[in-house]
This record gives sequence, C-alpha cells and structure tokens, in this order.
Amino acid sequence: MTLKRFTDRAEAGRVLAGLLAPYTKTKTVVYALPRGGVVVGVEVARALEVPLDLVITRKIGHPENPEYAIASVSESGEVLCNPREPSPISESWFDEEVERQKQEAARRRQAYLGDRARISAKGKNAIIVDDGVATGLSLLIAIKEIKRDVPWKTVVAVPVVPADVAEEIKKEADELLAPIIDDHYLGAVGAYYDSFEQVTDDEVAAILKEFVPPSQKTQP
Repeated sequence: MTLKRFTDRAEAGRVLAGLLAPYTKTKTVVYALPRGGVVVGVEVARALEVPLDLVITRKIGHPENPEYAIASVSESGEVLCNPREPSPISESWFDEEVERQKQEAARRRQAYLGDRARISAKGKNAIIVDDGVATGLSLLIAIKEIKRDVPWKTVVAVPVVPADVAEEIKKEADELLAPIIDDHYLGAVGAYYDSFEQVTDDEVAAILKEFVPPSQKTQP
C-alpha cells in the first residue's frame, strides 16, 4: 500500500476497517487504547458490526523526562519495561509511579464506562486498536492484558508502526495489520496525520455512550 499519511483518526479507522473486513459480523471484540485509539476503534467496530471496549494501559515516564517511556503498566498491574533504558531508576519511585498509573487507569475506565466490566475476550477474536505506535510499550502490554482472557485470536490493527517495533508485535500477536510499517519512522505518530488533535476524556466517554453494540440494534 502506498498510503503515507491520514487526514485524521477517523479516516485511519476506516482504512483499518477495510483491512479487517474478514472479521465482519464474527465473534469478535474491538479493544481500543484510550484516548486516540477510541476514535480509530469506533470506526472499526462500526464497520465490522462488532462490540467495542477498552484496554487501558499507562506509560511510566522517566522521572527526568516524563515523555520518555521507561515502562508501561496494564489495568491488572502487569508491567513491561523498556529494554532500551539502561540508566538505574529508584525502585521506590518506580513502585509508587506504577501504583499511581494503575489508579489513573482505573479512573479512566470509571470515567469512560462507569461500572461496566470489560467484555471478556475468551474464545473470541480480539482486535486491539490504537491510533499509532511509537515505542510499542503500551501496545505490547495491551496484548498481554487481553491474552489473559485466552482469546481465540489476537489481532493488532494500527495505522502506523515502526518496522522494528512491528517485528516485536508479530512475536506476541497472531496477526498485525498496519497500512504503514515504516523503516524510517518519523519520530512521532502525529507526523503521519494532517490533523492529530488531543482527544479528551469527555470525547472518549461520548463516543462510547453513543456507540450502539450490534446485539442491541434490533431491540425495541
């Protein structure tokens, strides 16, 4: 595919939906990573006519450079460290930050979905969606989180991913679908979009509230 950039996240979602067409109306759940991944994921779930849910992961930023990810943590507390981070980090600081990010993940689920439990992926195709990948830490921990449910198949669908990270994802997921796998990654996911505005909590909550699961569409 010659595609090199997207107009916005919605367009990226529609492109991914085309690649995922064989999963239409199957025993499948789309799990989006908030926040930006939800805008992509709702387009996928709507096109495939399958349920939409969340898999929430949180980045652990370096204490001296919060934008630089040294690890990621899942809702259940599983931690994945960045193997490229050689400098020692205070163990007490790291443990406190992991706990803080777990609490933030729980806050987000409550804000977005209230008390609704995540749909189990057991025996289903699990499609994990984000708006793009940089280091891959958040995506890789999301795969581990969903695989705890023992899905039938784990599929990662992202608009853009660096080529070296794509190889790591392929080791953990059953399938990777990405229209842009870049050997010369531009350094940031936003570089592949014309419009890449920050997505708010309210926008995520509204998307999830407005999305009608397929099982409810025929109900009066």
